[in-house]
Amino acid sequence: MREYVLEPSPARPQRPGFLDDLNDEQRRAVEHPGGPMLVLAGAGTGKTRTLTYRAAALIDRGLDPTRLLLLTFTNRASREMAERIAQLVPNGGADIWIGTFHRIAARILRRHADRLGYASGFGILGSEDAKDLATSVLAEVVQTVDGRRFPKAELLLSLLSAALNTDTPLQHVLTTRAPQFLSHLPKIDLVLTAYLQRKVELNVMDYDDLLVNLRLLLTDHDDLRAQYQAQFEHLLVDEYQDTNRLQAAIVQLMTGPQRNVMVVGDDCQSIYSFRGATVENILRFPEMWTGCEVFRLETNYRSVPEVLDVANRAIRHNARQFRKSLRSPKPPCGERPAWCVVPDAETQARFVAQRVLELRDTGTELAQMVVLYRAHHHALELQLELQRRGIPFTVRSGLRFFEQAHIRDLVAHLRVVINPWDQLSWTRVLRLRDGLGPRHAHTVWSALQASGDPWGALQSGAVGDALPKRARASFEACRALLLELASPALREAPGALFERLLAEGYEARLRSDYENGEQRVEDIRQLGHFAAGFADLSTFLEELQLVDGLAAQGVEKGGERDEHLVLSSVHQAKGLEWDAVFVLNLADGAFPMQAALNSEYAEEEERRLFYVAVTRARKALYLCQPTWGRDRERMMVMLRPSRFLAEVAAPGDGLLEQWTIGERR
Repeated sequence: MREYVLEPSPARPQRPGFLDDLNDEQRRAVEHPGGPMLVLAGAGTGKTRTLTYRAAALIDRGLDPTRLLLLTFTNRASREMAERIAQLVPNGGADIWIGTFHRIAARILRRHADRLGYASGFGILGSEDAKDLATSVLAEVVQTVDGRRFPKAELLLSLLSAALNTDTPLQHVLTTRAPQFLSHLPKIDLVLTAYLQRKVELNVMDYDDLLVNLRLLLTDHDDLRAQYQAQFEHLLVDEYQDTNRLQAAIVQLMTGPQRNVMVVGDDCQSIYSFRGATVENILRFPEMWTGCEVFRLETNYRSVPEVLDVANRAIRHNARQFRKSLRSPKPPCGERPAWCVVPDAETQARFVAQRVLELRDTGTELAQMVVLYRAHHHALELQLELQRRGIPFTVRSGLRFFEQAHIRDLVAHLRVVINPWDQLSWTRVLRLRDGLGPRHAHTVWSALQASGDPWGALQSGAVGDALPKRARASFEACRALLLELASPALREAPGALFERLLAEGYEARLRSDYENGEQRVEDIRQLGHFAAGFADLSTFLEELQLVDGLAAQGVEKGGERDEHLVLSSVHQAKGLEWDAVFVLNLADGAFPMQAALNSEYAEEEERRLFYVAVTRARKALYLCQPTWGRDRERMMVMLRPSRFLAEVAAPGDGLLEQWTIGERR
């Protein structure tokens, strides 16, 4: 046998001394020779820098870039890291296997799909395509459910995704997330089995299949597992605290005997359990990987010391964590974070709007301020106040409150009661009913319009006569509800209208159609609380119409008026930063949420969420605590300050400055 020896590759050009950019904490991690490594990167401590410099240092030491795998959570993060690596070791970033878990999975599956019964040209279903296919399968498999509501395709896919990504039996997922459908479990199993079979027949995979099939490929095919373990001499994983069990299993399967795996993350920022992520992956990493070296990054370059003092105090109350303490190289700014006590949500909104304008007048741009909240409905009053004052804002957590489908659905009922000639609202209301599709909705509206008196025609009931039996029954139920909503007792109590609409069947619809049905129901209840402050339905709708008009006008482009105040859920704000941060509704039951108060595990995640909110602030931090709120019966009740505030504000240490917000006398 003849042996052929390769000469060493020419050295790659590099930026000399690039490791000098790192602080001592970062450099120790970057220069470590190898083996399992856990880098605990606190907020603002240079996590991305450490990860990219580690990749560049490995290439600089002679590692072939094709033997480096870097797993991220977003395509944007992948692009940014590849660009940074290329700047440090030119031409090095282009050859690295870098991408999201799903992108890397697709790349490998393209090569070996035949091992799983797929062709290499398999298609990848987007979320809408997956929903359409599941809807089609659902219609074929489930002909009847004995008159009981059956979960829609979107919810079924969400439950299946949760089961796959958390390695949890479907029955358990159903029990914890949608217990109202447990009796349907046999039929749900049939639907999901048929959905999985149909995808194979059509040679397509959905988003979850990419990870499931990659694990299957590596588990069942020893030769392929050995091939990729040999190829990737080093694995680097970003945001490890956000991985689920399936992703952690893939990391293990891809790591070879050399055990050169480095994961970077912060257990104190693990806030995505609702997506299937588990903090246990990062907490147990040293236990799972014997000989693991743990590195701590604790120098925070983002926030002033006053903000970090609050963050450190807040998170220390979690029992399950790696202890660390953030410190700032910046000098104290001299302004303590504010604990802002406000009478109620309306005053809270007025305070935030006024303080935002004051900060803007003193040099802080709107775009460098953010208002954070635990749930979308917490910003209801603030959105109204900002629109009244003409303060431009953008919502990072999704649509503006009143633009959401479930809000528009219920408001459409009220618009019909006030204005029976509102065709758009009529169409929306009718199409919410089972059996009343676009064609039947058009038939009803045409009859109402032709009568010359839509409300009189509704009262007579004759407009439903032309509909087939099922559609006519749905219309009669809709007709009865609208007539009830128009009664004087309800028209003069707009807050009660929303509870009536929920009770009539819309709450059940939300819970069957959406995994976040509970959150949507709470949105509607909060809108009912807001509506209760108006004397009658007409006054309430007039306020909403003014809001819609202001929103429709948009923001004048160009110059200083092009900037926007950012409104965001805390989840959406992770990884971002602003000069000034306002956190709303810091009361037990709101933040932390009520559902978390009876579970130590859930409460600790809520505390991590509070920690994430605090560490978004570079300079100014305003923690807003309303004193009064409304319960589910719309009665005013005194709210208990968030336990997170009490934990931070220890007597005598002065971490927070208490502000009492009151009216000018």
